[in-house]
Amino acid sequence: MKNINPTLTNAWKSLENHFKEIKNVHLSDLFNLDKDRFKNFSKIFNNQIVFDYSKNRVTYKTINKLLSLAKEVFLEDAIKSMFIGKKINVTENRSVLHIALRNLSNNPIILNDKNIMPEVYEVLNKMKLFSEDIITGKWKGYSGKSITDIVNIGIGGSDLGPNMVIDALTPYKNHLNIHFVSNIDGTEICELFKVINAETTLFLISSKTFTTEETMTNAYSIKNWFLKHAIHTKHIKKHFLAISTNKIEAINFGIDSKNIFKFWDWVGGRYSLWSSVGFSIVLSIGFHNFLNLLSGAHDMDNHFLNTKLENNIPVILAMIGIWYNNFFLMETEAIFPYDKYMHRLPSYLQQCNMESNGKCIDRNGKKTSWQTGPIVWGASGTNGQHAFYQLLHQGTKFIPCDFIAPVISHHKIYDHHIKLLSNFFAQTKALAFGTYNKFIEKQRIKCNNNINSREYIYKYFEGNRPSNSILLKRITPYTLGSLLAMYEHKIFVQGVILNIFTFDQWGVELGKSISHQIRLKIQSCRDNRIQSYDSSTNGLINLYFNWREFF
Repeated sequence: MKNINPTLTNAWKSLENHFKEIKNVHLSDLFNLDKDRFKNFSKIFNNQIVFDYSKNRVTYKTINKLLSLAKEVFLEDAIKSMFIGKKINVTENRSVLHIALRNLSNNPIILNDKNIMPEVYEVLNKMKLFSEDIITGKWKGYSGKSITDIVNIGIGGSDLGPNMVIDALTPYKNHLNIHFVSNIDGTEICELFKVINAETTLFLISSKTFTTEETMTNAYSIKNWFLKHAIHTKHIKKHFLAISTNKIEAINFGIDSKNIFKFWDWVGGRYSLWSSVGFSIVLSIGFHNFLNLLSGAHDMDNHFLNTKLENNIPVILAMIGIWYNNFFLMETEAIFPYDKYMHRLPSYLQQCNMESNGKCIDRNGKKTSWQTGPIVWGASGTNGQHAFYQLLHQGTKFIPCDFIAPVISHHKIYDHHIKLLSNFFAQTKALAFGTYNKFIEKQRIKCNNNINSREYIYKYFEGNRPSNSILLKRITPYTLGSLLAMYEHKIFVQGVILNIFTFDQWGVELGKSISHQIRLKIQSCRDNRIQSYDSSTNGLINLYFNWREFF
């Protein structure tokens, strides 16, 4: 990839001038000027997903200038570099090939002079065979009983992705109960132990290195609990599987080498649900549905790789985000899925985006003078309308939003779904147009008639608040896969444009390192008195010592 400061490009300077022209233009005016604006500013993906970006503060000129920026920083070359396995994760000297995990077309992907696809298919086949044994009851626990519960032990990408997908695809779920343990807070596993049976539970330890503190702390505590019931360590092999690159540590834990699923260093954690990290997904919805999830993502990959920039959905979505973040200086964006099953999607995309592009050092090793990753947040359905939408409509913060909804629901309560979708349609309309035109007309009448207009002031909605509308025909494994891949590629595009390394996460490591040092200090402290840190940290730790003595 080229290491180009985006603010020094001709396109960036052109966008700055264009912003002065358009910053006060109202969405109402844009729709009045173009009666076919929806048609002209929307895309359809495989007759399954509609991406409507017409309610954004952009014109043809805006989009063209944004795409000129993409071309000037050689975005198309960067996309090709990722797909052919170049080591674009420079700070870790790794390729970025989560796209290989869903490459169902059997096209070779060469890494270090070797086609990696046979290995990928081998792991997929292993997931298929293992899952069939577990789902059908052929796999037995130490007492001869079939498995009824699955516990996924992981954190970050090893938790958020699979957890989100399983919830989103609840209508496809089988009889197995899937549980997730991620937090190092002991409360989580204490509550878990209340609802599982050691004889019928299978534990998946998902850790690339098999050293992640939260994951391994939970894994060892669960192992100790399990052995209180199963007694013999030989039974660990019937109840624990590992998803890791560190085979030696997994075997030392007691896991049978045959029960270790391969994982590659070219798969980033937050992009790993497509890999063996997604084995809990396979166990929940079956291998056939997991393949459909991969298929949807693969088709979006092909769209992203082969579609011209002006029709490329992830590219357009990404460039609009850069437009708001760097020119309107809107530092946050919200994700609103109008479907209860997808309630974890905002959290998943929050991690995927903020861990990827939350960087302030560019690819040249210099501090950025431009905005990089946005703050991502959100909630599902109409609950948010009764919580924070007030600020969205009338507050001083302008927050671009993505509204996501299925046209066809999995439930049969039609009255509920039409009301849900009516809210979906209404919110994007209200944010865009508010009462702008009606208010101006009422004010004119009132002024002419010399009537006090205060009562209307508080009901004034300025509108002009942008949003994307993403309609899925139905939430299926295929459409969910396409949707998630679309957002992955959006994040990648923004990293390319903003000249940052998207696929490392060094910011995650500092807190872990300091935490480890503090824990050792606390454990070795003889007099319950810490003085080696700043006054705040010392004071908090010493207060912990004092209060702990009372219990």
